[in-house]
Amino acid sequence: MVSLCGALLLCSSWGFYAHMHINRLAVFTLPGGINSFYKANIKYLSDHAVDPDKRRYADTAEAARHYLDVECYEPHIDSIPHRWQDAVNRYGLKKLNENGTLPWQILKSYFQLVNAFKNRDSIKILIYSAYIGHYVADAHVPLHTTQNHDGQLSNQTGIHAFWESRLPELFAKNYNYVVGSAAYIENPLKEAWRIISNTHKKVDTVLRLEAALNASFPAYRKYSYAERNNLVSKQYSLAYSKAYHKGLNNMVERQMRASILAIGSYWYSAWIDAGQPELSTMN
Repeated sequence: MVSLCGALLLCSSWGFYAHMHINRLAVFTLPGGINSFYKANIKYLSDHAVDPDKRRYADTAEAARHYLDVECYEPHIDSIPHRWQDAVNRYGLKKLNENGTLPWQILKSYFQLVNAFKNRDSIKILIYSAYIGHYVADAHVPLHTTQNHDGQLSNQTGIHAFWESRLPELFAKNYNYVVGSAAYIENPLKEAWRIISNTHKKVDTVLRLEAALNASFPAYRKYSYAERNNLVSKQYSLAYSKAYHKGLNNMVERQMRASILAIGSYWYSAWIDAGQPELSTMN
């Protein structure tokens, strides 16, 4: 197997549709004292959920913030140091910036949001809420936790967008998004690692099921052509997508639901850690 450790992940994360949908629905997990402000700004939070993806094309340092190539650090995720300075001491900044810094980016964005709340800076509250929503959602995408991020090491190139964009666009309208209420997160960094560790366990299933389906599915039915954004493009067919989605046994739905609740919980926790500032007078 050819190692691609250090290769930048350039695939879109979750897809614009899913990111915007997830941020929007996270607003409805919030309790009193914070939910009115977020509901009043729900369009901004949804529209700007994809800003970090857009920024990757202008900021070369941005890409690494969206993923963690676990195998490029250690054979097992539990062996990776959780604290940033410990990771810097072990791997060096160059390796970290090449192979992903997602858990630490979540923590950085969290502290930025806490400070925005403390300063009662409504603009920065919205900016960092949208940002952390994006990164937390990325942490729920299995292919954001592996060096084989687009199936390029297993002859499955294209699976990244298939799992996180094509499937949600086709089936997300039928998902159940009643996820409960946001809860306080005692340790934001520990929670980020818990999420990523749980997500990483799903990598094998994501790849294995698609490989098995590809081997058994009629090749001429795997792809179709459709117009999108005034361009005719090749995409995974509806039949192939349905078969893969069924094989995943609601995985995409579960990960979207978990993203929604986690994002709401990070927002809520940042507000709590900032001292629960009054938001009703802010627009």
